[in-house]
Amino acid sequence: MAQETVLFVEYPRCSTCRKAKRWLDDHGVAYEDRHIVEQNPSADELGAWLEKSGLPIRRFFNTSGMRYRQLGMKDRFASGISQEECLDLLAEDGMLVKRPIVVGESFVLVGFKETQWEETLLA
Repeated sequence: MAQETVLFVEYPRCSTCRKAKRWLDDHGVAYEDRHIVEQNPSADELGAWLEKSGLPIRRFFNTSGMRYRQLGMKDRFASGISQEECLDLLAEDGMLVKRPIVVGESFVLVGFKETQWEETLLA
């Protein structure tokens, strides 16, 4: 059975993204590359990925980024920001989005966790 080609959403200057891309290459995983700033995911795409991932919306945010702090997201989560508002914010600024993201037919991986990638992509 041929392995599916996944969507790899990255920021090329991010060291974790570079490490993740090297991992994909080393393990022969076919992917379509997408620059998160030049082709930021839409709110609809992010909503679909969120649903498919089963993760809380908070996991889609780049919590170590400057933009996250500028927007006071930690406090906004504490005060109950809506999922719709979160998706709109993520769709407006690719630098707010946790990366890399790998999107397959039946899964979405957010961030690079080697064990999780092995279990999902090499199974």
